[in-house]
Amino acid sequence: MRTKSKNYVYLVATSLLTLMMIATIGNSIFNPEFAKRFSAIGFPTYLITPLMIAKALGLIAIWTNKSQLLKVYAYLGFFFLFLLAMLAEINAPVPDYFSPPIALILLLTSYICWENKTEKKIKETNNL
Repeated sequence: MRTKSKNYVYLVATSLLTLMMIATIGNSIFNPEFAKRFSAIGFPTYLITPLMIAKALGLIAIWTNKSQLLKVYAYLGFFFLFLLAMLAEINAPVPDYFSPPIALILLLTSYICWENKTEKKIKETNNL
């Protein structure tokens, strides 16, 4: 794949992932059923606020390129979040098999494209 195509794939995957996270954050704020669903899965509702703050901070870390290490940790945090969400949904009374795998696929696509783009920039600077 060409560099321009990889950049488009990265932007689309990261944008869709961002939209999913913003929808989840908005859903947790404006939908009272979200807390019921969260507790039905088996999690305490007091985790909703810190989790949504962590999601917002993770999105900021991914979109701003201030620190590569921080960006890697944001991707890692989202990976564990989506993996655990997928496992929690499997054990839920009414499982949602759709959202966590899609989020995980978008996350991995975004990370792999970003990693390839970053690796290419490092190789180019080392060849100078």
